Order: sequence, then structure tokens, then C-alpha cells
Amino acid sequence: MKTITIYTDGACSGNPGPGGWGAILQYGEHTKEMSGGEKQTTNNRMELTGVIRALQALKEPCIVELYSDSKYVIDALEKGWAKGWRARGWVKSDKKPALNPDLWEILLDLCAVHQVRTHWVKGHAENPFNNRCDQLAVGEWQKLKEE
Repeated sequence: MKTITIYTDGACSGNPGPGGWGAILQYGEHTKEMSGGEKQTTNNRMELTGVIRALQALKEPCIVELYSDSKYVIDALEKGWAKGWRARGWVKSDKKPALNPDLWEILLDLCAVHQVRTHWVKGHAENPFNNRCDQLAVGEWQKLKEE
């Protein structure tokens, strides 16, 4: 099974507002950058979308080293929160509805195909790949804001 390294980030101007996501996929000497955006969204939806789009780009099951500065994404996957939300019908342990169940459903299904190992990185810090993902994400919402 191939091991792929993925970096992702999401950004939003206003929350909600125009948003963007960026992803970098690395396999051996190969690197692919991806990005996209939505006119009306939230930062967390963009964080999730970046991970989803990157995993959807993989053509076969892979071992994925996933790097994100989103505690929302990393903790929900690493600590099993998202699986718990789904098991309870998208209700959190505090009985409040889980946000973004549509995206979590897709992401959990993708995590069942790939072996995803999560890594939290500090945002806007020394990691050049995380910083590049942020540039991609911000560039996407800026394009939408100009329209």
C-alpha cells in the first residue's frame, strides 16, 4: 500500500462568508496542489472540504499521513468524536447536534477506505506546506470576494 502525505487547510473571510481550501499531496518525488472555494461557507466546512477533496483524489486505498492545523478535524478523527457523533445520529455527547454531518459522513467513509494517520501542526508557523495550503485557501476566498 502506498504512503501519501497530505497537508490541508481551510480559510474563510467572515464566518460564514466566502471560503477556500487548499491541499498538497505528496508521493515520493511527486507533489500535487489542489484548491477550491465556496461563496457562502464556514471555516470548519472549508477545513473538512480540504481533507475530503485530497482523499477523493487518491485512486486506490493508501496509508495517509494527514497534516492539518485544524483541531476540529484532527481531534474529531483522532479521538473518535466523529464516529461517536455518527453512532448517535449526529448528536454530540452534550446532546447538541453535531455540525457539518454531511461532510463528516463523507470523510468517515473515506477514512474507512484509507488508513489515515492524523498529525496536528501549528498554523501560520514554520511548516512550509501548511503555510502554502493557507495561501491556496486564502487565494480561493479572495477570488470569490472579488466576483
